[in-house]
Amino acid sequence: LDEEEYRGDRFKDWNCNVKGNNDMLSITQPHVISGIYKEYLEVGGSNLIGTNTFSSTTIAMADYNMEAYAYELNYEGARLARQACDEVTAADP
Repeated sequence: LDEEEYRGDRFKDWNCNVKGNNDMLSITQPHVISGIYKEYLEVGGSNLIGTNTFSSTTIAMADYNMEAYAYELNYEGARLARQACDEVTAADP
């Protein structure tokens, strides 16, 4: 993904570069993160997955001036993981 894709519409005018802030993709490119979760579950055969929130802390987000978004990043990362698990389970209980 390039800088513009990382930003999405919501952060298109953000005050610093955000490429590399993979956690923010849960907000700006949720279909990408959901796709990765589903790959682990369907293709990889995982019975459980982690969330895309490794750096979703106020300390790590300070690198991108996004400390105020730490809660939302964690919430969205977990919500997308739960949704992927529910969809995969519904398709193959």
